[in-house]
Amino acid sequence: MTFTDAAAQSKTFTRAWADLVGGFGKRELWLHLGWQDIKQRYRRSVLGPFWITIATGTTAVAMGGLYSKLFKLELSEHLPYVTLGLIIWNLINASILEGAEVFIANEGLIKQLPTPLSVHVYRLVWRQMILFAHNIIIFVIIAIIFPKPWTWTDLSFIPALALISLNCVWVALCFGILATRYRDISPLLNSLVQLLFFMTPIIWNEATLQSQGAGQWAKIVELNPLLHYLDIVRAPLLGADQELRHWIVVLVLTAFGWLFAALAMRQYRARVPYWV
Repeated sequence: MTFTDAAAQSKTFTRAWADLVGGFGKRELWLHLGWQDIKQRYRRSVLGPFWITIATGTTAVAMGGLYSKLFKLELSEHLPYVTLGLIIWNLINASILEGAEVFIANEGLIKQLPTPLSVHVYRLVWRQMILFAHNIIIFVIIAIIFPKPWTWTDLSFIPALALISLNCVWVALCFGILATRYRDISPLLNSLVQLLFFMTPIIWNEATLQSQGAGQWAKIVELNPLLHYLDIVRAPLLGADQELRHWIVVLVLTAFGWLFAALAMRQYRARVPYWV
């Protein structure tokens, strides 16, 4: 078999799918590595990952309180809104920024340990889900202070969170491969994500736009895909009505995202060990 034939065989959807399935099958490995990442990051710390919880909670309370006063919004409504926005945003933000570094950061393991590339992505997403679980404690506390009526339909946040996790995987795969090949991508994403934070309704909402006489911008905000990802999780937890359009947009983006991820894995999976 010539080198050309071997290269052609490596660029198949079958190989790409085998990598994704094989990586998921090594759950013991990436579950352990993700948990060890948390332990190592906060080694010798008394509070451990709860420092992130404290930092997120402090930011949420400060921003929620400030913006509710500035725009004359009800604190009992705006504070939970901002808190959930920040918690979900941290998950999305990490899947983009840390996802861009996922293969570069694991250079040693990729070159020395013969495992599917997807293992490193699953490890990243699992680590972020652990941090999400720590951060959601903030919302639980706020929900106790400002209780809302709950219904069974509010449990839709569970499949919504699973859907976001599924999107985090393809985002990390695509940006990870792209940023490994082109190292300028990572700092570019840092600037872009920072801009998206202010353009996404996290610390402001449609009522804020209406109060400032900018209600006409509400339709333009709908073009921001992150709005839809936030809403499918945030709305049920706030006891708000679910809007079908958000689910449709997220499902369509998920399908297209995984298509791009499959193409990227098929075409460039074998080159990543050389690029790192």
